[in-house]
Amino acid sequence: MMFDLVIVGGDVALPGRDPQRMTVAINDGKVAALLSPAEAVEAKRTFDVSGLLVLPGVLDVHLHLGHGKDIARPREKADAATETAAAAVGGVTTFIPYLMATEPFEEIFEDVRAVTEAGARIDFGYHFIISTEQQLAGVPAYASDYGAPSFKIFMNNRGGEGKRLGLPDIDDGFLFRLCQLSARNGGMVCPHPENIEVAWQLRKTVMEADPKGAGGLASWNATRPPFVEADAVQRAGLFARNTGSPLYIVHTSSAQALDAARIAREMGTQIYIETCPHYLTHDVGWSGREIGKINPPLREASDREALWQGIGSGLIDTVATDHVHRDMSSKAGDIWAASPGCPGLETLLPIMLSEGFHKRGVPIRRLVELLSERPARIMGLGNRKGMIAPGYDADLAIVDLNATTKVANADVISSAGYSIYDGWSLTGKVVHTLLRGEPVFENGSLVDAAVGRGRYLHRRLQ
Repeated sequence: MMFDLVIVGGDVALPGRDPQRMTVAINDGKVAALLSPAEAVEAKRTFDVSGLLVLPGVLDVHLHLGHGKDIARPREKADAATETAAAAVGGVTTFIPYLMATEPFEEIFEDVRAVTEAGARIDFGYHFIISTEQQLAGVPAYASDYGAPSFKIFMNNRGGEGKRLGLPDIDDGFLFRLCQLSARNGGMVCPHPENIEVAWQLRKTVMEADPKGAGGLASWNATRPPFVEADAVQRAGLFARNTGSPLYIVHTSSAQALDAARIAREMGTQIYIETCPHYLTHDVGWSGREIGKINPPLREASDREALWQGIGSGLIDTVATDHVHRDMSSKAGDIWAASPGCPGLETLLPIMLSEGFHKRGVPIRRLVELLSERPARIMGLGNRKGMIAPGYDADLAIVDLNATTKVANADVISSAGYSIYDGWSLTGKVVHTLLRGEPVFENGSLVDAAVGRGRYLHRRLQ
């Protein structure tokens, strides 16, 4: 049989197995066969990746794709082109941003989809952030007709807290109704978990004691401590269990929140747990101060260790970036004035290879599960993304596992223009990224022809 492309010489990471030497054969953008290296094969093109590790492309299922400092939605082709370039450099071949609006999504979705496809170098989906009665009424159609069955809700948007994002207030009744609709329509709820009423009381006390923010990241953490996060996880888990809705807990940052999610799972809630690289690598002792203002906050070193334990034990399902591409000017002022969030698309896979595999001995098969297999399966793409297997899209991240690179703000592709890993030396470098068998990042350089190659993915939860 004649194949379009064969990838030879590399060690290939197959589902649930340690990497082994194999030939990956590709036809029509999909994996057609996995062959022994000794097997004779005919192909139109041969790609020799000797000495490299072939991974399934990473799926980043939590990020914000906006325009300038606005993280609500992309407005022009360049927004998608720039951030998907950053993704491709980091071995990410599919991402799912959160779409934020007060209009019903049926009024804006086709425009957002067209703008994103015009610039996208990688495939993408969207989660819809549900904040209004009209959006709530649209949930059945969003799940079925739009292929967007995962719904974000900001549990902290109360008492005007959502004004910073241009969103109205909601309450527990709204969350409960979203869980009901999700359960009835094949959806899943993705709550931002914080008890904001308690956070207000703590913020008042902390700001009175530290009005100029001299305490930096420790002061920010003190205003929204782990139990504030854990309380909301517990509450969301209770609503999900009593309605039958799956729950995907985003950006788990603390041992208390992780424990609350574990307990909910043990009680029968269908709950998935995500954490982010920054919670695995940074804590309140970091000297970055305002640059490290994130919501939920960076926590104590003990929380970081608890999250790594959750990765080792299998408790945590996914690692995603919560990428925010506002530039450094958004961090101006003290800890109270700086905008929360940080970029992370370019460093997601390199950080997990360097900090996870090399420093902590996390097996490659576990990293593949966290970054590719589980996010694909949980988010309704498990029949085509996340694995190197016949019939799956030939989305590949090909890495030099032992190459060392130094992160520098000057090299950042994202419009954020900075990285919280500036100055870090990382072991594990993405050399090539392929989307459906075609290079989007090759030999360390972006492929210009890949702009516009990405396609919107209609998802259905399994």
